[in-house]
Amino acid sequence: MIGRLIAAFLLAWVLGFGWFAVALPQPVDDIRTDAVVVPTGGGGRIQRGLEVLEQGRAERMFVTGVDREVRPEEFAAEFGVSDARMECCVTLGYAAVDTRGNAAEAAKWVESNDVESIRLVTTDWHMRRAHLDLGRELPGGVTMVEDAVASEPSLYILFLEYHKLLADYAGGIILR
Repeated sequence: MIGRLIAAFLLAWVLGFGWFAVALPQPVDDIRTDAVVVPTGGGGRIQRGLEVLEQGRAERMFVTGVDREVRPEEFAAEFGVSDARMECCVTLGYAAVDTRGNAAEAAKWVESNDVESIRLVTTDWHMRRAHLDLGRELPGGVTMVEDAVASEPSLYILFLEYHKLLADYAGGIILR
């Protein structure tokens, strides 16, 4: 009996990991939202968020998890953002240091800015966990669209992120 339970658990784990690794979230283009939320940490995320602004698919962008040492002028210079664009449309958040912190920081920004729809831009392998955490924190009625930045993650990154996602799911179940 215990052997069957272990075998069933292992099979579920293997199938889950296979799904996680093969069916990574994809980018989206033709959807308009009020704002873009971009957690720092992966290549291409901020560039994708700025691209969405430039295309008129969102009016504002919130970058969460920015290093406290980075000033807005430095951010603008590094990513080629005009002063006018920074002033009107880009907000940098400095409070978060991890994915859960990104979610809490972004949700506060969304609520204080009366945002009704967001486009979450993060790396494909990070999207599921970022979406889960942000979805738990957002005020009711806010629509979230996933816009994944395609990458080529290593097996190690996929393995690590899959287990972080499982831990997040388990933590959510236990805390309810």
